[in-house]
Amino acid sequence: MTRVNDGARETGTLLAETVRLEGARILATLVRTVGDLRLAEDAVQEATISALRDWPVHGVPDSPRAWITTTARHKAIDLLRRERLRTGKEREGVELMELRAPDPPPESRVRDDQLRLIFTCCHPALEPVSRIALALRTLCGLSTAQIAAVLLTTEAATAKRLTRVRQKIARAKIPYRTPDEAELPVRLTAVCGVVHALYTTGHTAIAGRDLVDVDMCLEAVRLARLLTALLPDEPQPQALLALLLFSEARRAARLTADGRVVLLADQDRGRWDRQAEAEALALLNRSLHRTEAIADPYQLQAAIAAQHAIAPTAADTDWREIVRLYGLLLQVQPTPAAALGHAVAVAEDRGPEAGLAELDAIAEQDHRWWAIRAELLARTGRFEAATAAMRRSLDATLPEPERVHRISRITRWADMD
Repeated sequence: MTRVNDGARETGTLLAETVRLEGARILATLVRTVGDLRLAEDAVQEATISALRDWPVHGVPDSPRAWITTTARHKAIDLLRRERLRTGKEREGVELMELRAPDPPPESRVRDDQLRLIFTCCHPALEPVSRIALALRTLCGLSTAQIAAVLLTTEAATAKRLTRVRQKIARAKIPYRTPDEAELPVRLTAVCGVVHALYTTGHTAIAGRDLVDVDMCLEAVRLARLLTALLPDEPQPQALLALLLFSEARRAARLTADGRVVLLADQDRGRWDRQAEAEALALLNRSLHRTEAIADPYQLQAAIAAQHAIAPTAADTDWREIVRLYGLLLQVQPTPAAALGHAVAVAEDRGPEAGLAELDAIAEQDHRWWAIRAELLARTGRFEAATAAMRRSLDATLPEPERVHRISRITRWADMD
């Protein structure tokens, strides 16, 4: 009995991992075929339930994703039949015939499906934030909490937004179809927002044991590469990919071997991926050339990251240039994250008191605001106030490595007070 339970547990773990890594691609493939998001979601869910019943008995298939995709297609046929019978409509033979295609699309087509279906979710009839939320939920597989963290809003507000956008799609009968080539540029900004948000979510998890979701980061980079290849003459995807590559180049240096957080200034730059940085610099330059140096938000963020990449040491960083770039970013895209980055850059360039003054001008006081404030207070020798601020930052849900790091700072400051 124990062995059976262990086998079922192992199968459940494998299935969960397959759904986590491949679920978005499976859903994307099915949506392309059926043209109906809700039907596709229901079919994938039923296929997953079937896997939980079938795999422990008959064994895990050689290609779990292909098994779930094919099973989901059959489930979609059944769901369509039931719907036709329930509503009294006659079956459309062509629709069912297309669903019966025996094999899932090849890997390259699956990738194309997923990216193009992100374009589909970014329909211009939907408001920009709703497009991003829908794509992150349905095609990127993010939880409501993760989307809320990316959009800097509450989980409840995000859930309501997702419900409203689905209702609008149903009410307005917005089709789930791959946009024509001519429609892609119109949706490009929202699609870039989805890919960037996906990477942001993976770069620093909102909770859990790990600081970084490596698979999610790599998936975002993969999508950014596909987007750049799909629209090679557009500067925005090039800048986005450059930004992601700059961040990826530093990933290996962000944690010690035992999982402790390493601040940017303390990172071993010998562990940075110089090849990725070189590619990112080339992409950024090509992107800026196409816009005649009139920068968009991704170009500005990539240019900020480039300043760190070209500095031989942390002490050589041109913080004055970074302050200038953040100032431009705040004009183009005035987000809380940009305001926090600007405050940090000001502190590095002009001292912690100047940085604290910048922080005081920011209305959004989330856990990052309190953590930055704590660090700047500690630099001025006000360790008691720094400890109090850092404790405020711990009220939020945090990934374990980040929580441990902040607690270690409190411990250190207690010894210095």
